Amino acid sequence: MSTCTTASRDLDEPLAGTAATARTWLLLEQPGPWGAKALTSSHLDPKLGRALEAAARDTGVRIALIRRPGRHADCGTSAERQVFAAHTTPGNVWLHAATTRAPERLLDLDFTALGEGDPRTFDAALQGRHHTGEPLALVCTNGKRDRCCALLGRPLAAELAASGVAGAWEVTHLGGHRFSPTLLVLPYGYAYGRAEAHAVKEILQDVREGRVVTEGCRGNSAWERPGQAAELAVRRASGEHAAEALSIVRMDGAAPRWDVTVAHTDGRLWRVIVAQGTSLPPRPESCGSALGSPARMDVVAVREMPRAAIPVAC
Repeated sequence: MSTCTTASRDLDEPLAGTAATARTWLLLEQPGPWGAKALTSSHLDPKLGRALEAAARDTGVRIALIRRPGRHADCGTSAERQVFAAHTTPGNVWLHAATTRAPERLLDLDFTALGEGDPRTFDAALQGRHHTGEPLALVCTNGKRDRCCALLGRPLAAELAASGVAGAWEVTHLGGHRFSPTLLVLPYGYAYGRAEAHAVKEILQDVREGRVVTEGCRGNSAWERPGQAAELAVRRASGEHAAEALSIVRMDGAAPRWDVTVAHTDGRLWRVIVAQGTSLPPRPESCGSALGSPARMDVVAVREMPRAAIPVAC
C-alpha cells in the first residue's frame, strides 16, 4: 500500500528545516478519540478548545493534546489530567508540569508571557512546578489528520511505553505527516522524523546528558524553518552536540533565500545561506491529497566568521 510516508522516504526527502515552530509548547492530557482538529473535535469542551486557540494565537505558544499510549478510554471530565509547559529557546529552556481537574484553568494563563519564556504564569494558575522527571517523547498518532500517524506512530508510542520510557506520550499533531513516525522531545524542542524505537532511546539518553542527536532531526521548534536548517548544518559542520550551545541571532532575507547567523555560547559565529527549494518529483504531502511539490530548506553554504564580524541582533 502506497502512502505519503513511503513516497517521502523513497524519494529521500530531507528532514532538516521541517519542524513545527513554537517557542513554547502547552500540552493538555485528553483521553479518548481525537478528530482532525483535536482542540475542537475531541472530548474536550469545544468552546474551551476554541477559546484556547484564540488565546494562544500570535503568542509563540502552540497547544496540543496528549494521552498515554494504549487504549484510549475516557474516564470523564472530572478525571485528573497532566499538563506540561515547555519553553525551547536556548539559554532559557525549561519544562514545568502540573495536574488539574479543571482544564478551563488554562484560560487563566498569560499566553504572551508564556510565549516569551516566563513560567510564573503557568505555576501560579496551575500550581505548576519544574519537571524533574524523564524528558518527554511525544509521538504523533492522530490518524484523523493522516493515517500514517496512526499506522506508524501508535506502534512506536506503544513500544516506547512497553519498554519503560516513562516520558512517552501520544500527541495530536506535529506537522509533516509524510515523515511519520514523527517525534518531539522536550524540554529542548527538537523534532525528529522516520523515528524508530532504538533511535528514540538513544535520543532520550543524549537529552538526559544535555545533548542533541542530529541524525533524523527536523530542527528545533524555537526557530523558523530556515533557522532550523541553519542550526543543524552548523552542528554537523562543527561537531557540536551540546543542546543549548547554538542560537539563531540574526536572519536576513526572505523566501526563497536567507542569510542566517548562528552563534555559539563561546562567541563563535557562522554565516549560513539557506535557499528554499522544491521537492521533485511531485509526491503527496498527506495521504489522500493531490500530488504536490513541498518546499525544502537547502543549505547552500556554511562559513565560520571572525567573532566580531557581525553585530548580534535578533
